[in-house]
Amino acid sequence: MGRLIVVSNHVHLSSEQEDDDQEGLAVALAAALRSTSGMWFGWSGRVTERFSGQIDLQRRDGITTALVDLEAQDADEYFGGFANRTLWPLFHYRVDLAEHERGYACGYHRVNERFAETMMPMVASDDLIWVHDYHLIPLGAELRRRGCRNRIGFFLHTPWPPRRLLTSLPGHRSLVEAMFEYDLIGFQTHDWLDSFLHYVREELGARVDADGTIDLDGRSVRAIVCPMGIDAAAFGEAACDEAARQRQESLARSCEGRTMIIGVDRLDQAKGIEERFRGYERLLARRPDLQGRLFFLQVTPPPQGDVGGHREIRARLDTLSGHINGAFATAEWAPLRYVNRGYARETLADMYRAARVGFVTPLCDGMNLVAKEYVAAQDPDDPGVLILSHFAGAAAQLKQALLVNPHSPEEVADALERAIAMPRAERLARWRALMDNVESEDVNWWLQHFLYALDPPTLASPDCPGGENDLATAS
Repeated sequence: MGRLIVVSNHVHLSSEQEDDDQEGLAVALAAALRSTSGMWFGWSGRVTERFSGQIDLQRRDGITTALVDLEAQDADEYFGGFANRTLWPLFHYRVDLAEHERGYACGYHRVNERFAETMMPMVASDDLIWVHDYHLIPLGAELRRRGCRNRIGFFLHTPWPPRRLLTSLPGHRSLVEAMFEYDLIGFQTHDWLDSFLHYVREELGARVDADGTIDLDGRSVRAIVCPMGIDAAAFGEAACDEAARQRQESLARSCEGRTMIIGVDRLDQAKGIEERFRGYERLLARRPDLQGRLFFLQVTPPPQGDVGGHREIRARLDTLSGHINGAFATAEWAPLRYVNRGYARETLADMYRAARVGFVTPLCDGMNLVAKEYVAAQDPDDPGVLILSHFAGAAAQLKQALLVNPHSPEEVADALERAIAMPRAERLARWRALMDNVESEDVNWWLQHFLYALDPPTLASPDCPGGENDLATAS
């Protein structure tokens, strides 16, 4: 194997958790990039008056990054438009929010072409290319058009929508057909893979083999399930050193003996924060005896710009949080602490460890690494309880969490009530089962399984827990 070249929309190496998925991706890929002297290519986040293809090469923390600036129109149509106003809501089942503008689609394909044109001179014949997420679905096809013969993999971090929703997208066939230029496509769960296979069978007439290979008009691609993990050991250690203990003691004093519930999410429609607030409100209303004995900390960093109606969501959350505090707070106690800022991962680990309940209830999510981070940060002798939405990808692995329907305030309130009262023996048993999965199917498991499936000669064997048979496919 030569280098590993990772391609994603945004190269994210910040220590602040402004976006849990991007931060998790950075942590996940860092070790692999260092071990192969690899490179991470993507948009710089900056705009320029005229696209030149000039690459800003940097070396940071042992990783080479290759960044390009986009024109303002490119950024608006590709990122703010097609990626975030068309594909993102559609892939999260919010077809009602998807905006279909021809200019958005043109900008999306133009930027993928520019990425391919800019990358090609840097690609050596033995490099392995790994493309990430819905921003760059056509990139593999654009690289092939320019003569790229390397092994190219694609990993989708979000859900894949059901066939009936995807067909609402103008040009859906050409978008999916472009994916047949990849050698391997990875999905977070069997649900998302099943949706993809249903589409390619029914809409494209493709043939699906038992090993997950899909054939269409002489082209073939393999599709697998390979759920993303976290660096569980490192995250757990971040909550256990001396500095962490001091931070945790300070946090415990701020709790004043009250039970802490925590949610950490970026601000978007799919995270279910409004529904979570309403479930918590329902608990306070029906259990007056709990008032003053607990509080809910919701950490929601503000996004950059106004993508996907974030201003409207934030306005609703501001109103709802004010309503809850106005209805239940006293001079000595506020039931809801709603914080609009990001925190370093070490600080989040402390918060997770201090919280008796991890509150992770998205309406639709490809994985949700916060759920796994909460588990990894717990005190093994006195762990907290994870409440997890059925509609998070992590629910397929973390079955010992309290699984809930986030659309039901009553069900969410029931789970909160149960979590708060759960005896230590049950908490220990549930946490141990959850932690076994978080540790065994960690970030190294994810990396090795995907890369082995993409190009087996790059690894002697997929010798991470579960072995080769865990490269699960759906027929």
